[in-house]
Amino acid sequence: MSDQIPILLDTDIGSDIDDAVALAYLLRQPQCQLLGITTVTGDVAKRCACAEVVCAAAGRRDIPIHAGRSAPLVPGPGQPAVPQYAALEAMPHRRDWPANTAVGFLQRTIRAYPGAITLLTIGPLSNVALLFALDPEIPLLLKQIVSMAGIFYAAPQDREWNILVDPVAATMVYNTPRAPHVSLGLDVTTKCKMAAAQVRQRFTASPLDVVAKMADVWFQHAGEITFHDPLAAAVIFQPNLCHYEDGTVQVPLDPDNKSAGKTRFTPGAGNRQPDRVAKTVQVEEFFTEYLKVFA
Repeated sequence: MSDQIPILLDTDIGSDIDDAVALAYLLRQPQCQLLGITTVTGDVAKRCACAEVVCAAAGRRDIPIHAGRSAPLVPGPGQPAVPQYAALEAMPHRRDWPANTAVGFLQRTIRAYPGAITLLTIGPLSNVALLFALDPEIPLLLKQIVSMAGIFYAAPQDREWNILVDPVAATMVYNTPRAPHVSLGLDVTTKCKMAAAQVRQRFTASPLDVVAKMADVWFQHAGEITFHDPLAAAVIFQPNLCHYEDGTVQVPLDPDNKSAGKTRFTPGAGNRQPDRVAKTVQVEEFFTEYLKVFA
């Protein structure tokens, strides 16, 4: 597998713009061996199309793309809309994505490279929970899991969207004994922002030019991009961009839904493999790392 880091990306690309921003980075990061992309939540076929168009803009039509779980594991808010597809609809892309092939693809690929793969999750954890339930050996066959998920320190809100969309799936994943798991919480990722004018100025190299078209849809209701998911991608290659704390992450289940989607972090080693959560980020260093791969 050479000196590259083999990665599987599980994403809800097409809703918030930062998934596409993260994918563009992975496609240009020379240390990344992107083995495949799986989509999750809502119209997963349109999400596959978004991923396909970004990959094609980078000249990477070889990357497998698979549609995953559309609905949460139990009734919940879900995430049906894929607004950024409107920016790509007229571009050439596949429209006949087979349903529910993501979990099988993840299982086959991880078993083909035991102990080697980093699973990067930047969407709700529905696909990953189903994968872990289907094949209980898989969580320990990964090299590591890196997730943009949760809130672990002070933040303006107490629930993060990737957890809230499918809290049962998040509970299943975080409660399962698994490979080392690094979580980038909203309290840290929100520090990495770029204004719309700067995005338009800098997003010119392929495939960022296509991502910029998607960003125009985002900028109809926002004046900046927060690089939640790109930060999670970047720390795979440059872990020193963040400082971390080890402990245990829990996602409590509440039948009354009063605490659904909340995450709890307890510092210190518990009775299983400790989780690692990002505590601080070096913002300027992150943007230097992100932009240099497009130079």
